[in-house]
Amino acid sequence: MPPRRILSLWFPRLAAERVLRQARGLPPSPLAILHEVNGAQVIASLTAEAQGAGLRTGQPLRDAMAICPQLLTRPADPGGEAAFLNGLRRWAGKFSPWVAEEPPDALVLDITGCAHLFGGEEAMMAEAQADCAALGLSVRAGLADTRGAAWALARFAGRDARPHRSGDAIAQEARATRSRAARRQVWQRVPAGGDTPPAPRIAAPGQTRAALAPLPLAALRLPQDTVAGLARLGLRRVEDLLGMPRAPLVRRFGQAVVLRLDQALGSAPEPISPARAAPHFAVRLSLPDPIGLEEDILAGIDRLLPALCARLRSAGRGARRLRLQAFRCDHAVQQIELGLARPADTPERMRPLIVLKLGGIDAGPGIDRLRIEATLSEPLHARQHAGHLEAARAAQDRQRADTALDDLIGRLGTRVGLEALTRLAPAESHIPEKGWQVLAAAWSAPVTDWPVRDRPRPLLLFPPEPVTAPDTPTPPARFRWRRRDFVALAHGGPERIAPEWWLDDPAWRAGPRDYWRVETDAGLRLWLYYAHGGEMSSGWFCHGQFA
Repeated sequence: MPPRRILSLWFPRLAAERVLRQARGLPPSPLAILHEVNGAQVIASLTAEAQGAGLRTGQPLRDAMAICPQLLTRPADPGGEAAFLNGLRRWAGKFSPWVAEEPPDALVLDITGCAHLFGGEEAMMAEAQADCAALGLSVRAGLADTRGAAWALARFAGRDARPHRSGDAIAQEARATRSRAARRQVWQRVPAGGDTPPAPRIAAPGQTRAALAPLPLAALRLPQDTVAGLARLGLRRVEDLLGMPRAPLVRRFGQAVVLRLDQALGSAPEPISPARAAPHFAVRLSLPDPIGLEEDILAGIDRLLPALCARLRSAGRGARRLRLQAFRCDHAVQQIELGLARPADTPERMRPLIVLKLGGIDAGPGIDRLRIEATLSEPLHARQHAGHLEAARAAQDRQRADTALDDLIGRLGTRVGLEALTRLAPAESHIPEKGWQVLAAAWSAPVTDWPVRDRPRPLLLFPPEPVTAPDTPTPPARFRWRRRDFVALAHGGPERIAPEWWLDDPAWRAGPRDYWRVETDAGLRLWLYYAHGGEMSSGWFCHGQFA
């Protein structure tokens, strides 16, 4: 069995060069991508021109503008950069099927047994660099037996270990340490700001230890504070750790140092898990002769839907959004999109919705191909019915009723949009106006049992309106509301409701409320409350009306 060979591709200017690819009309000026760190704008990515001007990543924007006044800036777009890296992952699939992303700016490939297809490892890496150059991307590559070693070579090959702080040079170490350090191999440092990346670094099979030895400790993917702590002890290169006892390292710096070292040397496993392809459900039908009648299009749809539903059922998923594309003879494409209230995997649930929007397709000179795609799908869980016959029938009746409601929501949503259909649902709050919530009907389940309260609530609830009555907690015998005088015939209560102390609701700044059900001589049953006062004055208010 051939040894494992891991290729690491690092794109040091991914975010900045992505912006350059999108905006071809930008003037040839230095460009920086900014993100916010503790309220300050900090450089996250630079172009080669900006790096040549003396800028660096992690630098505050105010310092960068002082160095390079003509600097162009753009805000970071993490979502767009992740999508761009995902596209690069698909491109890297030409070299190996085992490709994984290392966010935010790198890929890792397991090329074991693949290099000979491209003429060897060096030829493969040269082709990868040529492809990236054609895409306008800078790339640095490293190849080794382990993932950690490939990562280290891609980023630190040819670089010398830099002092941790000013004045912390090798000449200031102790005499014994200085004499040992004189025998260390000194690598030529890559010039800062150079646009030409270092040559690809390849560690021959079985030579991982020798390739890692002269690299700085940051090549082991250690935290910055750990690297700084090791540097204060005079440990700056990987070779300084290779012969050291591990127990003191673990006690001083934790298990991470030993784990990263073992992963780089291959003693600890670090597999590559390629991204799984997204589920794709689509079917198409090529016609021998163009069609244009609605009946013929429906006949083609009736042939496509069973095949699409079979694929959905085999994957245990249901379609939430469908797209029908009609390819015409003049190379034009007509398409309609629709949504379903619930995931479906049966043609009976999809066909009526397609029929409602089929009039939006213009056949023109004729349609020679049809395609239906489930652009959005969700897991569809099977329902387990009860064992005896009556229970099974009752469960089937409930399922048919739920399906009928979902189909109705789907048909209405096809005409007015699923977002326009809402339903009411109970909410967990003792505040009267917060005891319910509005949910989207297509993305929520119907509520069958509303919670039963000990105290009744009015049928009509409106914002509190002032009531003219004596300022006493006792229900008034006479009061005035909405410019009318009322006489209280009977009352029931009180029900004490306090405001939510963790929220500052302006409507509840009058303190706790005592609610009363009052029946008046006019036949109205009102819901009055007495506010005991807080930040506002006390008094009587009307909050609702019973049936």
